[in-house]
Amino acid sequence: MATGGQAGDPLLARVKQERGAYLKTLQELVAIESGSRDIDGLNRISELIAGRLRALGGDVQFVAPGADVRFDDTPKQIGRMVLARFKGTGTRRVLLLAHMDTVYEKGMGAKQPFRVDGDRAYGLGIADDKQGVALILHALAVLQAMKSQQYAALTVLITADEEISAPGSRGTLMRLGREHDVILSAEGGGPAGNDRLELATTGSGALLLKVTGRASHAGQAPEQGRNALYEMAHQIMQMRDLSDPATGVKLNWTVASAGTVRNIIPAAAQAMADVRVQRQASWDAIERRVRERVVKTLIPDTKVDVVLERRRPPLEPTVASRTLGAQAQRVYSELGRTLTVATEGQGGATDAAIAAIESKAAVIEGLGLQGGGAHSNDAEYILLNSLEPRLYLLSRLIIESAAGKN
Repeated sequence: MATGGQAGDPLLARVKQERGAYLKTLQELVAIESGSRDIDGLNRISELIAGRLRALGGDVQFVAPGADVRFDDTPKQIGRMVLARFKGTGTRRVLLLAHMDTVYEKGMGAKQPFRVDGDRAYGLGIADDKQGVALILHALAVLQAMKSQQYAALTVLITADEEISAPGSRGTLMRLGREHDVILSAEGGGPAGNDRLELATTGSGALLLKVTGRASHAGQAPEQGRNALYEMAHQIMQMRDLSDPATGVKLNWTVASAGTVRNIIPAAAQAMADVRVQRQASWDAIERRVRERVVKTLIPDTKVDVVLERRRPPLEPTVASRTLGAQAQRVYSELGRTLTVATEGQGGATDAAIAAIESKAAVIEGLGLQGGGAHSNDAEYILLNSLEPRLYLLSRLIIESAAGKN
C-alpha cells in the first residue's frame, strides 16, 4: 500500500473521513461513567466496546480479572477486560492497548458532560483514556476500509483497572506482551505545545509505613504510652530526603493518619509515600535505603513496619523501540509536523510497561490525542487538531509494523 502523508495518500484521505464518527464514539464513551470501582459502569462500557469490536470483525471475549496481585487499595471486585483478535495474512503480531476505567467517583459525570468548544472536546475521562479507546476503534475502521490485513495477528486489549495499578490485568498484559512483536499503547500524546510519544514511562509504587505504639491517658499518664504519632513523624522526617535526581528516584510522603480521640496517646499511626523510578534496578536501591533508615527510632518500644509496593515497572527504551520511535517521527514529518520522542519517563506509569516486562517487542506509549486536565473534575479535554495526525500515525504504524518495515 502506497502511503506518504501527502494529499494523494489514500490512507490520509480515509483518515480525514473519520472525524465525525470518532466524535460520536467519544461522546458515547464519555456518557458512561466508568470509575475503576464502578462495576456497573465498567460492565456497560465494556459491552459497548465489545459490540464495536465485533462489528469490525474481531473475535471478541470478556476476560475476567486474575488474582495476579493485590495492593493496599485494591477493591474486592475488579472490572473485566475486553480482548479482541483479528487474523491477517502476514507474519507479524501487533498488540494495541488502552483502558476504559477512570479515576472519578460515580455521579461526577453530570458536572463534566461531553461537549465541544472550538478545538477542544471536554468530558470526564476523555483524555485518560477514552480518547485512546476511540482511537483504536477508528484505526481499525480505517484499516478495514483500506482492506489492510498484512499482520498475522492484530490484538486489542482494553483494561478496566489501569487507574488502580492493574492488579487484575497484570497477568494478561504480560502474556500478550510475550506473544507480540509490537506493542502500541494509546494513552494521551502530551499537552499543547509538546506533541510527543514515549519510549519510557516511570515505574510507580507506594511505601507503606505502619507504627505500633501503646495507648494511655494523654492527661493523667502520657508517660505510660508510646506515642505512635511522634514515631511516625520522626520516620517521615528522616526519610524526607530519599529522592535522587541523579537516578530519577522520587519519594514523597502524601498521606498520614494517627490516633482516634484527642485525649488518648495514639497507639497506631500510618503513612504512605508515592515512589517513582526510572530504572528497574532502582527499586532494590530505594528499598535498601528505606530499611536502613527505619532502624533508627525516636520512641522506645514502638514497632515500625514498612512495605514497598512495586506497583508498576518502569518502561525503558530498547533498540527496537528506538527504531520504531524514529519511524513514527518520519511518518509525522510527512504530515509537516514535528514529533518529540521521550526516552525518559515523564512521571506517569502505564500498562505498556507491564506488557513489556517479559517481551522483546518494540513498545511505544502515548500514541493517543493531545490534551490535558487528566484526573481533574472540571477541565479534562483533548485537542481536536491532533485527531487526524494521531489517527494517521497509529494506522501507519500498524500497517508498517505488520509488514515488517520497522
